[in-house]
Amino acid sequence: MLRNPETDRARRAAFTLFEILIVVALIALLAGVAVMNADKIFSQNQEQIAKIFVKQSLDVPLTSYKIAMGGYPTTEEGLQALITSPGSGGERWRGPYIKSEGGKTPTDPWGTPYQYRYPGTHNTDRFDVWSAGADRKEGTADDIGNW
Repeated sequence: MLRNPETDRARRAAFTLFEILIVVALIALLAGVAVMNADKIFSQNQEQIAKIFVKQSLDVPLTSYKIAMGGYPTTEEGLQALITSPGSGGERWRGPYIKSEGGKTPTDPWGTPYQYRYPGTHNTDRFDVWSAGADRKEGTADDIGNW
């Protein structure tokens, strides 16, 4: 039986069905691992966004409010005082101090409004700002605050 060198070379150069199936299975496995870990990746980013917001983003607007109004907003006025003029001292108000959609207070990555307290219980000389975290319940281990 004579062999044709061109046919032998073509057979060696092509992928077998088995090799293609192995590659497809590996790609499916990697895609499955990526999908399974996507929630962890996104939740870490959401926590980081909330941390930056409560620790840094509100510092300048609240300080600007304090300079104009003579003090931080009360707990009752809350973060809404940064968006709309409070009832007392409105002539000194130079806001809005933060941008908001529809005049609503900012919400955390989980859709819950950020909480505000002045004077703070954690920062007694300043204010406390926090997010209830992914579980949306205050006072739990996943709360994210400026303390």
